Amino acid sequence: MAIQAGRNPQAFDGLVNTPVCRGSTILASSLEEWEARKLPNNPYASYGRFGTATTRALESSVARLEGGHASLVFPSGLAACAHALLAVVRSGDHVLITDSVYGPTRHFATHVLSRLGVEVEFYGPHETTGLRSRLRRNTRLVFVESPGSLTFEIQDIGAIAEQARTVGALVIMDNTWATPLFFKPFEHGVDISIQSATKYLIGHSDALLGVATANARAWDRLREGAHDLGQTAGPDDIFLALRGIRSLGVRLRQHESNGIALAQALRAHPLVRRVLHPALPDDPGHRLWRRDFLGASGLFAIELQPVGQAQLSTLFSRLQLFGIGLSWGGYESLALPVGTPTRSVSQPALEGPLIRIHAGLENIQDLIDDFSQALSAARLALS
Repeated sequence: MAIQAGRNPQAFDGLVNTPVCRGSTILASSLEEWEARKLPNNPYASYGRFGTATTRALESSVARLEGGHASLVFPSGLAACAHALLAVVRSGDHVLITDSVYGPTRHFATHVLSRLGVEVEFYGPHETTGLRSRLRRNTRLVFVESPGSLTFEIQDIGAIAEQARTVGALVIMDNTWATPLFFKPFEHGVDISIQSATKYLIGHSDALLGVATANARAWDRLREGAHDLGQTAGPDDIFLALRGIRSLGVRLRQHESNGIALAQALRAHPLVRRVLHPALPDDPGHRLWRRDFLGASGLFAIELQPVGQAQLSTLFSRLQLFGIGLSWGGYESLALPVGTPTRSVSQPALEGPLIRIHAGLENIQDLIDDFSQALSAARLALS
């Protein structure tokens, strides 16, 4: 499906890839055609802002891969998160958001939704049955992210969705870590699933894009909310996402293999206190991960033993194959010091620095050797 979805060579003179369609104005050949293009809730639908063949190819591909009703493209992953939230809530609503949510999504909720009169409440990512006590008659949505950002907690999405239904709340999920290949959100009761296509869908660290996919229940609200706020994305970035999806399966298998092997190797180093990776058998979320997920990506974290800034600086200065930078999901390996994650109700018990690692597509033994020698150099600097 990842190879075939969104392609229609017969419509483009046999071209195997949907071409890059650039355009703002879309002409009608007659007044009757112009009138026929109008939609009941969008009389201006015949306009480049509402998509071209390139846009529709990506949206239909992601919707099929995730198992949703339809998708919309946004200029970034955060834009997809923000507009999915805005499409659902109104002043006076109450929303529940996992405490392990992506940091910019947290900031948007606390600074923008709160300013608009929406009450934002965070819940612990391990809360399942206890979530029922937080639900209210005006709870409009529950936002989940699994694994959690930076600390990689696995949530029981199905159980959370079942409870959300008791008050009519929608469930929105950030599914970027697993991608549509390794977690099927709509099979677990999610209403809107979000992908930061910047990460694995594009896969080459050369474009920014987001996609939100809805089931039939939530589609009209997502579509109308996005259109009201004028969201659109450029065709070149959309084409790069379509290109990335074609190799997503083989890339993810390598990211998964490298990530697990690297996590297992680093766990044995004396400077590493803990590895946070749900695919490891001793991880607290491993049982749920095995039950609900079809695989793992290359992103995880390690907690070091207590060290000072000088030792941390030594570690990063010695790394040769791991860049220091935001984002992830590309072919390259990254290591990022993340400090103490912002939490409201579930602060993780950290004794040493937390480092987020993305295992890229390099040779796995090279990655293990590089990180191990950097850790050893930092440990030696302690003495």
